[in-house]
Amino acid sequence: MRTRTIGSGTTLQFTNLSKSFGTVRAVSDLSFTVEPGRVTGFLGPNGAGKTTTLRMLLGLVNPTSGVATIGGRRYSELEKPLATVGTALEASDFHPGRSARNHLRVYAAAAGIAPARVDEVLGIVGLAEYADRRVGGYSLGMRQRLGLAFALLGDPDVLVLDEPTNGLDPEGIRWMRGFLQSLAAEGRTVLVSSHLLAEVQQTVDWVVIISRGRSVYEGSLDGLETGQVVRIDSSDRAALTNALSSAGAQVRPTDDALLATGITAGEAGAAALAAGVPLSLLITESVGLEEVFLQLVGSDADGTAAGTTEGIARVSA
Repeated sequence: MRTRTIGSGTTLQFTNLSKSFGTVRAVSDLSFTVEPGRVTGFLGPNGAGKTTTLRMLLGLVNPTSGVATIGGRRYSELEKPLATVGTALEASDFHPGRSARNHLRVYAAAAGIAPARVDEVLGIVGLAEYADRRVGGYSLGMRQRLGLAFALLGDPDVLVLDEPTNGLDPEGIRWMRGFLQSLAAEGRTVLVSSHLLAEVQQTVDWVVIISRGRSVYEGSLDGLETGQVVRIDSSDRAALTNALSSAGAQVRPTDDALLATGITAGEAGAAALAAGVPLSLLITESVGLEEVFLQLVGSDADGTAAGTTEGIARVSA
């Protein structure tokens, strides 16, 4: 693959991007920048608007307003799209009766890419010995690797990958992590979406978190590792939740307690006392990355976005 100078690659720019499907607002006034030379995680619960945003970047969905550009150009304006941006959005989007090698040869021929590049990328992603097997017999993890091979076909400056570790075993996840970091080290721009912070926290250098189509955080993971949470409980959780919310806290229920942020343990206890709510638990805990993530996206028990944080928490580089 080509050698690049870190920082000289292609920048992705999302500016006031919005998309509505009828009365549903999938993405709302979304703005952020993806820089070359690092792996950027694009995070949010299922249904947060991540895939819609990526599809707008790639010209597959037209924005209601705003613009997404690749090196200052819309995708439709790129002279050699596959040599500029490689994408993997659907791991299952392959003809089941065609082999991996033949699948990639079709795209290579259409893009004017040398046939030898097909075998090269299949080797890079660990599919060389399965190149002539029909894709219909591939596991999900193998299809993920084939999707990555397609993304690499044009040796692009930019990689945009949607849930790339889905279906991979632990060894495959570790390989993917190292490979993406090596691409960024070459000066490429790498954008990886996921709905699970735990899947990408050892991979990414920078994160953009959205909830219900809005930005709630942009910055380093270190910027998320701050704060505390009050673990509190009562036999009357509904009354306790109302008391804490009225005191300005953000409250999230778990199986064994309520988790409250934006309030101290003393303030939480005082709010419960004023409301006449007896407490069975009141302690302060350090907030881990996953907890901060869940608080930002307002995640409920079924893993979907239940709320949003207006504005954006931003940490400078």
